[in-house]
Amino acid sequence: MINTHQGMIRYEGTLDPWMLSFWSTLYQINPEYFPNGPDVMIPRDEVIDQPKYRILYHTQEKVEPKLLAESDIIQKARGMSPGKLSKEKSEPDCFLKMTRNEVLTKAGSTKDVRHFEFQFVSSTMEYEVGDVVELLPSQNPSAIDAFIERCDLDPESFITVCPRETENMGSRGEVTTQFPIKLKTFVELTMDVTSASPRRYFFEVMSLYATAEHEKERLQYFASSEGRDDLYNYNQKERRSVLEVLEDFPSVKIPFEWLVQLVPALKPRAFSISSSPLAHPAQVHLTVSIVSWITPYKRTRKGLCSSWLASLTPEQEINIPVWFHKGSLPAPPQSLPLILVGPGTGCAPFRGFIAERAIQAQSSPIAPVMFFFGCRNKDTDFLYSDFWESHTREGGMLSEEKGGGFYTAFSRDQPKKVYVQHKIREMSKKVWDFLCDGAAVYVAGSSTKMPSDVMSALEDVVSEETGGSKEVASRWLKALEKAGRYNVEAWS
Repeated sequence: MINTHQGMIRYEGTLDPWMLSFWSTLYQINPEYFPNGPDVMIPRDEVIDQPKYRILYHTQEKVEPKLLAESDIIQKARGMSPGKLSKEKSEPDCFLKMTRNEVLTKAGSTKDVRHFEFQFVSSTMEYEVGDVVELLPSQNPSAIDAFIERCDLDPESFITVCPRETENMGSRGEVTTQFPIKLKTFVELTMDVTSASPRRYFFEVMSLYATAEHEKERLQYFASSEGRDDLYNYNQKERRSVLEVLEDFPSVKIPFEWLVQLVPALKPRAFSISSSPLAHPAQVHLTVSIVSWITPYKRTRKGLCSSWLASLTPEQEINIPVWFHKGSLPAPPQSLPLILVGPGTGCAPFRGFIAERAIQAQSSPIAPVMFFFGCRNKDTDFLYSDFWESHTREGGMLSEEKGGGFYTAFSRDQPKKVYVQHKIREMSKKVWDFLCDGAAVYVAGSSTKMPSDVMSALEDVVSEETGGSKEVASRWLKALEKAGRYNVEAWS
């Protein structure tokens, strides 16, 4: 997971002392403008302006009896969302329906990794191996209902959301107003009330609407520079959701306009596609680790999208809105030799690479592939073991006969841990031969230490095989990267 505390400390921990120093410096330059001294205190209700967005409520009788398609509803809701990314396309590219939900890890594994298969609903999108698909997850319906009840909202009311600056534009402002949708639908599709933690400003605004004095004081403390560490321990460290925070401060009655602005946006989750459109027509396959962890206060937390996917079955026939994007791994031409490094779920895109080359090999020559795979234990975490091993036999894409190779690192199966970078060094001569033949390097997986460890191993290979220094090897690999022959896709 991303370390949100470090980001918070870097930002607020630096800004707050800087602001104090700034006011003190101004006071020294011209004290007459600071009759009360350099400690400038402005009342919170003067600092906090009006919310930037306004809600227009429409009576049901005045709402046109227009039947909207599911994609239209999503487009209109997310098009109105203040939190939507500037480059985000509101309308889904298409919808997918799950056809398979298979657990890849075995009993005894510390992880739950799933293989999901989907088929296109109504329309089909073209994609290439190495592409990424974004899925919009559904939130827990009971949590949505609890949020709406806690905030005293009418789930059946029809609303439109627009920037406040259009308030005085008359008919011009109304022309751009989206078609009204139900408030509950807007919350479900745009506001992450069940998994994302609110920012510090959320607590500051809450303090203005707290009627219980002890809650107001606590919220003001959380919003202050002195309270930032306690806020982190309460909020980010525990990953408290917006709903949980609101339930902890029952006297707060925050207007919906503020909630629309301050509640984190519900964002699509991105996954590397693990299928090939040649090998799996009209299908999309994903390899997903189901995220779950224990907080310092021993509360179980689950990833919103991965846990939701794990709960689905093909029988439910749920349409999932998706967007397709180019990832960091460009689809390689079949004439390009490949060195693939994909420990754990990093193997996902390379499953698509191998499946596609196996189809291409039926009609034309294919360049060889080396694949380095790593996991903790062979018996419990060897993802897609049958698939990889089938391609190492009888002239398969990873067979020695075809000039390739499949190399595994099971880190916990022996006293001394073994990782993919160790296997790369073991195969130094062959790796160097591949590089000399124009091979491209593809690395996918966790963004912790793995990508840098792999780069270091390859520097050792280049240095050893050429007799040059590691600095020269590093420059050589950077040139490879600049030429588009060293590609990394890493995630937290």
